[in-house]
Amino acid sequence: MKSLQFRDVALASVAVCAIGAVALPGSATAADKAKSKAAGTYVTGDFHNHSTCSDGSLSMKKLIDKSVNTWGLDWFVQADHGGSSARNCTLSEDPFTPVTPALGLTNNSTGPYPPATYPSGGQPASTGKGPNQSWQATLTNGVAGIKGDGTANPKAMWRWQEIKEYQYAITESESRRLSKPIWMGVEANAPGHEHVSMAILDGQLPWPATGTGNANLLAQYEYCFDKNDLDTSRGVENAWDCAFSSSPTANSLVDPVSRKIAKAGNLGGNNSATDLDLGHRKSLESIKWMSQFAPNGSYYVPAHLERAGYYDPAAGRGFNIEHLRNFNNTAPQIAFGFESMPGHQASLNRGEYGGTGFNRSIAGGTFGGTGYYSAKIGGVWDALLGEGRNWWFFASSDYHNRGLFGNDQLESTQDFQPGEYQRTHVLVRKGTNNLSAQGIIDGLRSGNSFATSGQLIDRLAFVVCSLNPALPVKTSTALIEAAVSNAVKNNAEVRIDGCATMGEKLVVRPGANLVVAMAMRDPEGTNFSPYSFANPSLKQINVTQALNLPVLDHVDVIGGNVTGLVSATNTAAYAGEAGKILTGTAGDPTATYQADAPATLNTSARKVKTFNTTNWTSTTGGIRSMSYLVRNVSATQYFRLRGTNLPPSTPNETDADGNPLLDYLVIPFDTSKPGTVPCNEAACPAHLRTINGIKYSSFDVSAWADLWFYSNPVFVQVTGSTSVASIIK
Repeated sequence: MKSLQFRDVALASVAVCAIGAVALPGSATAADKAKSKAAGTYVTGDFHNHSTCSDGSLSMKKLIDKSVNTWGLDWFVQADHGGSSARNCTLSEDPFTPVTPALGLTNNSTGPYPPATYPSGGQPASTGKGPNQSWQATLTNGVAGIKGDGTANPKAMWRWQEIKEYQYAITESESRRLSKPIWMGVEANAPGHEHVSMAILDGQLPWPATGTGNANLLAQYEYCFDKNDLDTSRGVENAWDCAFSSSPTANSLVDPVSRKIAKAGNLGGNNSATDLDLGHRKSLESIKWMSQFAPNGSYYVPAHLERAGYYDPAAGRGFNIEHLRNFNNTAPQIAFGFESMPGHQASLNRGEYGGTGFNRSIAGGTFGGTGYYSAKIGGVWDALLGEGRNWWFFASSDYHNRGLFGNDQLESTQDFQPGEYQRTHVLVRKGTNNLSAQGIIDGLRSGNSFATSGQLIDRLAFVVCSLNPALPVKTSTALIEAAVSNAVKNNAEVRIDGCATMGEKLVVRPGANLVVAMAMRDPEGTNFSPYSFANPSLKQINVTQALNLPVLDHVDVIGGNVTGLVSATNTAAYAGEAGKILTGTAGDPTATYQADAPATLNTSARKVKTFNTTNWTSTTGGIRSMSYLVRNVSATQYFRLRGTNLPPSTPNETDADGNPLLDYLVIPFDTSKPGTVPCNEAACPAHLRTINGIKYSSFDVSAWADLWFYSNPVFVQVTGSTSVASIIK
């Protein structure tokens, strides 16, 4: 697979730049000048998943191979939970039966895809095959080879040792073998909160680099700042000191054993009735440490952040909006977004939100597979964007296993593999980085990215452009719409002076006229779903559409005003809870909710435009292009996109305005309640939830039925209005 086609991108750029006269001279900042940006293309990847070095079910080699070879990802981050594990994830799988339909995929952008068949081949989960042997049993020196504290039998290895001495070598080797950027990260257990996807690239040398690298800094971070790493050995021979130039001196943040190491784990003290925010402060210290030692090669992205509910410092779980603001304030080049489209999409309680194990989830669950913080127009994400923050939206697989099925089967009652269902598409620019791990991290940091589920779309170009008053509006609009269409054809971005794309800001004078333009590709042919029977959600409204042939139904443009950064001293505007359940549980229609705090809201955010078959332009290859005019702008603002395969007013899925409904209502977890969306085709699989002989859309079927994409925003700064000051360039 050729991941980057810079020659094609360059040719597209020449064609697109030929219409540069559309620009309004002097209206754009340097960031909006086409010549100031190297050409680039979008590549797909995943940075949150698990091997048998934590609680996953695949060895590192096989998980990487499936993600890159089977599902066609361009880049991959191997991430396991911080803490410890007894299993040796470097061991290869026992012999297995491959999936019957050889998918033969190269890149998701090439479609159509050979159809899979149900039931699939492959080894069922009941065989128990896999690399489940312990470190203790497989190391040549047995338990003596496992460093640090611990007495269990078999003895667990601390994650820092796994990363430093075993896992990094595998990722570097696989990266070179596959000619793809593959590197190490961690799903860290953040003090005071829950999980964060993070990485420190410094020291690592994935393809196309040569030589021998290391993940020593990442290992040291895990030792020092993961709350589940209780080791006190200082990394044994490493003699790690977790202090840094601005580390605190207060005893509550210093290791009580050595009195010298600012270790942020439980050794430094937990939250208590007298110091409820101790854990959160430790997390802020960990970001400061990253900022000192790896300012350009690090990221810190809260994962499935709505799952554990509102912030509970005593239990050390949850993220409120003030914590996201604190992270971003501490190091905006490192803490620049969240995974609000979580993994575990095939779980009965989608995303593992809302169910009996997580009945404290924000707002009771996901909405179209997306958390409440992003799914609610005018909610937490819009509140952050309303400050002009560089705070971006990402998706992940969080792959552990397929529930009732084996890793080599296509059905799932738990997770999808990286690249199979959800993807983060990020633009990587041509230059010294090219397709490299650093180039991808730079792309994630830039906000020039979008997230998708179920291959609903696989390419997107989205811009806001200022109009040249010397040209007729109709002419300018047509040229810009042609530009986004050309960019999608070449998997590139629009390169016109006076246009800004995702993650950028366009500076215009008061009263300027804007064109908001976008194009995306709805891939022709089947997606990766193994099911070809009719989508049960659409069948409710008499639409017969095969589950593996989704069609983009509509695209919403969401906009809001930018009013400036909120000071932490303004408590009412800075801190507060959203989506808090007061009575009842997830999926209970009688549940009551606390009103969302003002600090979590952007009341100016609204759906400003909807496009569908009645007002978009369709061209060959599944490209849909669309635009509209915004006249006489007077206030700084932003625009973002979302799209779905489901029309408004689809029962149990969308409301009359097309907003996603609570997924927990589609198939209630409580078995005493009836299902809501029946799956009455003869081909509906046997593993679906069945009540009184009736199968209901659930697990992987309900996920494949309900698909969405989200773009990151484009900012428009009006001279004399609020400045978008926190964009990192």
